[in-house]
Amino acid sequence: MCPLCQAVNINKAYHEDIRRKFYACDTCHLVFVPPKYFPSAEAEKSAYDHHQNSPDDQAYRRFLNRLFIPVNERIPPGRHGLDFGSGPGPTLSLMFEEAGHVVDLFDYFYANDPSVLQQSYDFITASEVVEHLHQPKHTLEALWEILKPGGILGIMTKRVLNREAFAKWHYKNDLTHVGFFSASTFHWLAKQWQAQLTVVGSDVVLFKKQGLNPGVSQ
Repeated sequence: MCPLCQAVNINKAYHEDIRRKFYACDTCHLVFVPPKYFPSAEAEKSAYDHHQNSPDDQAYRRFLNRLFIPVNERIPPGRHGLDFGSGPGPTLSLMFEEAGHVVDLFDYFYANDPSVLQQSYDFITASEVVEHLHQPKHTLEALWEILKPGGILGIMTKRVLNREAFAKWHYKNDLTHVGFFSASTFHWLAKQWQAQLTVVGSDVVLFKKQGLNPGVSQ
């Protein structure tokens, strides 16, 4: 069963290497590995502990600008945001705070405060996060639920292009990457959510929630 749309029409021969098999959903086009290939929580955290991301790293800030700029230009100062999957060295949240916003953090390993998921937000960001989700349907629906009407959900993740390119893709070799989204997957999500989808470059998408919010430009 697809972990995003719950469809049962699955191509179980999409790709295979010496470590894992990769399935593809015929409905939402998510490419994913079955749960038996999921890393343990200990192995996953160990991998993230080696990330050298820091607010003082200007190259990392430039990388995050690919998500920060398109989200920030759509919201006025003073908004309340959530950086979901903020990691061991939160930086994107600091960039938004420097622009005049207030940002809460949530990360399963480094900022696990469930209370922030009980609030509502003008914008939510998930940078290099969705490819790690073991339960993408549950997680993404939960984030969409706490996004205010008119709000922006910004996602950064490298996208599947086609089966041939996937076979040569370095992104699939990270064992913590268990779900791979394509443009078609994001269009499917936008239809389910009745959201306005904006595709920004090769690895950023923005979902705008229907409804009026005086804090977010229409």
